Amino acid sequence: MVKMTFSPEAGEFLQKKLGNKPVLILALNDGSNKYSLQGGRCTIGANFQFVALDQADADYQIKIDNDLGLDLYTGQAEMSFLDESLSVGEQYGMLSLSDGSGLIDSAVGVNIYEPSNQTIKK
Repeated sequence: MVKMTFSPEAGEFLQKKLGNKPVLILALNDGSNKYSLQGGRCTIGANFQFVALDQADADYQIKIDNDLGLDLYTGQAEMSFLDESLSVGEQYGMLSLSDGSGLIDSAVGVNIYEPSNQTIKK
């Protein structure tokens, strides 16, 4: 089972950004999926983002247990870059993602997916 812990600062930061979206996913932000805001071969596996959704996405079915009680998921593609114990911190208005091997991404985005016009808002 995948678990994620949030520092108090990261939890507060994330809760402020989420708005009223009930589902959150941890997705790659490397051009490999419909939520990616950037891309290119040099970013594969190096960039992540949290994406807030109105409903679950079938491509993201791996439940992430977390200490904030969020309805949080990730996908199989993302798991190839992660281990099962994740932590999120906040510093200088940026979220960082780490696992047992160390820092994965020091600038994790938080984006709101708006399906009505198929866009993502930062």
